[in-house]
Amino acid sequence: MRIVVDEQLCKGHGVCMGEAPEVFSVTRKGELTVLQPRPGAALRAQVEAAVKYCPTGALSIEPGE
Repeated sequence: MRIVVDEQLCKGHGVCMGEAPEVFSVTRKGELTVLQPRPGAALRAQVEAAVKYCPTGALSIEPGE
């Protein structure tokens, strides 16, 4: 899987980091960094929760190779 971030929608709430801290990092200024753009299957549930609970809908998952 591959994580896609819509930079226009992301407001840096940090919900994604709360759901998957191994994958997402948000600074105090609200700047998002995707630490693992292509996380492994072991992190799928956490990444799906981050996508689901993102308050602005800025995250999505695309199939990976």
